[in-house]
Amino acid sequence: MAKDPIRVLVTGAAGQIGYALVPMIARGVMLGADQPVILHMLDIPPAAESLNGVKMELVDAAFPLLKGVVATTDVVEACTGVNIAVMVGGFPRKEGMERKDVMSKNVSIYKAQASALEKHAAANCKVLVVANPANTNALILKEFAPSIPEKNISCLTRLDHNRALGQISERLNVQVCDVKNVIIWGNHSSTQYPDVNHATVKAPGGDTPVRQLVADDDWLNGEFITTVQQRGAAIIKARKLSSALSAASAACDHIRDWVLGTPEGTFVSMGVYSDGSYNVPPGLIYSFPVTCRDGKWSIVQGLSIDEFSRKKLDATAEELSEEKALAYSCLS
Repeated sequence: MAKDPIRVLVTGAAGQIGYALVPMIARGVMLGADQPVILHMLDIPPAAESLNGVKMELVDAAFPLLKGVVATTDVVEACTGVNIAVMVGGFPRKEGMERKDVMSKNVSIYKAQASALEKHAAANCKVLVVANPANTNALILKEFAPSIPEKNISCLTRLDHNRALGQISERLNVQVCDVKNVIIWGNHSSTQYPDVNHATVKAPGGDTPVRQLVADDDWLNGEFITTVQQRGAAIIKARKLSSALSAASAACDHIRDWVLGTPEGTFVSMGVYSDGSYNVPPGLIYSFPVTCRDGKWSIVQGLSIDEFSRKKLDATAEELSEEKALAYSCLS
């Protein structure tokens, strides 16, 4: 039996990440090779012509799974009936701007998009926020779309998670698919904590702890962490543009695992609404290790947290609490 198409919204679709993301979705990378999709693409009026060009290219690519394309600058039309929303559009920080300026621009964008999603999206719509500050944008969206369950709103830290996997794979000269269970804790910012204390590498004799194989705590507690934290800046320095294909790929990984489930024994990182697990203050969108099953995520419980890690978890939570306060001050 052919499956019914799933409607996937991408905001900021004419931008760099959007341009990398929409063909991945149309090719089945996000939802599977047998899942038809209808793409809803939203961007701002100045990008309307460029957005139409992306639509033309989607037609020209003749993707078998792509059953329709909506390309619009109207937020209501874009949100109507969508099952999955990937929020890539946001206001980027420009030179000379204060954090509060960026925050207030994004608060107003996410407030408007939240109410459109709440009124017009399909029931049980899953939302992934990619645009920075991703955790706090997701929190604003949750506040202004109270009828969307909090479990259905998440932000992207899978890019950081994948970056951590990549660094371990390069360091140990092993296949990246053989490394699992790194964790990104906290904010998608330079305070995030990439944690390898529970990560393993698949070896002939069974799964071996990463820490044991690397055998260099100074590197794991120092350079490894800062490399992952600052990888986005390093990409900008190299490309003169921010990460696009890796961000789009991570967004596909995030939604695919959320919808289709994580492999047995594997956990991934997602920015989700804190319930107080690991003594993280409730009411923040914070990156945790999760497993997914039947379209629902669950925070992995009972992992041991050493003193070094505890300080890192608390520092990134503190930054998120400050961001939350800043966002709320923009609302008043």
